[in-house]
Amino acid sequence: MKLSIIVPVYNEEQNIEELYKELKGILGELFINYEIITINDGSKDSSGQVLKKIATIDSNFKVINFRKNFGQTAAISAGIDYASGEILILMDSDLQNDPIDIPRLLKEIECGYDVVSGWRKE
Repeated sequence: MKLSIIVPVYNEEQNIEELYKELKGILGELFINYEIITINDGSKDSSGQVLKKIATIDSNFKVINFRKNFGQTAAISAGIDYASGEILILMDSDLQNDPIDIPRLLKEIECGYDVVSGWRKE
């Protein structure tokens, strides 16, 4: 596996499908092996059902379900533990991280950097 996208989710039912669509569009253009790992951090809305629905139609989309809310750090840690990719990209599920930046991050990694970070501006 080349790339693992790790996405903690907490009460994001309205954003999940849009994020998935955007990720699939960008990742489909990269022609690399990838997985999308979502961690449902005890959501109280229907996030779990939305994640499960996507996972049933896409074998690259994986779901980890927490029985209660443990927080973003625990969710990210679980995603990292589960990931099989050589490269890990952490994203929020609230659409504040733009999937369109993924190719730019990967380009920097290919230049030899061990860690690359984005920075929200404006």
